[in-house]
Amino acid sequence: MAKQYDVLFRLLMLGDSGVGKTCMLRRFTESEFDPSHISTIGVDFKMKTLELDGIKVRVQIWDTAGQERYQTITKQYYRRAQGVIFVYDITSESSFQHLMKWAGDVDEFAPDKVQRVLIGNKSDEELSRQVTKDQGSKLAQTYGMEFFETSASTSSNISEAFTRLTELVLQAHHRDVDNLLGALDDYLDNNALEEENESEGTDVNTHRTCAC
Repeated sequence: MAKQYDVLFRLLMLGDSGVGKTCMLRRFTESEFDPSHISTIGVDFKMKTLELDGIKVRVQIWDTAGQERYQTITKQYYRRAQGVIFVYDITSESSFQHLMKWAGDVDEFAPDKVQRVLIGNKSDEELSRQVTKDQGSKLAQTYGMEFFETSASTSSNISEAFTRLTELVLQAHHRDVDNLLGALDDYLDNNALEEENESEGTDVNTHRTCAC
């Protein structure tokens, strides 16, 4: 049976309630968009497999509740994440301002090696925009993150943003991945060699039996 994936990475989506995290996740993993908003309760996740540089990467993407009462639950997932997606709504200045709090939580609870991107969602709602693209770009530069504006509604930049974060995580863990794949190759080679030796042994025994 073929391997379904080579490595597994966990990505965490953070941002205020209503910024569109769940819609973005469904658009990326299921190519679906549901405009009716139901707030995530606690934490939910979805999976998707990408192939990058010949490596099959399974991403487990955790969709966290943005409401204050669930943030204690959310923080339990920080230390297990290899990548973080900060999301704000370009039509909500308060969701943009709250990013500093989310970023502070990641600095405190997440691993040092965690990779991050910043996403301004709902780019299709230009007439209601409260946060300029330049503001988002400058904030991303301040925190050393890459920046995307996306729309779950039109699918604009959704795949690009998730894929880019996965690439950054893969690069950050490249040595670990190489070691893992090397160990897997050695294991498969050893198994193949053992099977070959067993086959040769069987051939020899069969030949000796016939010689008698």
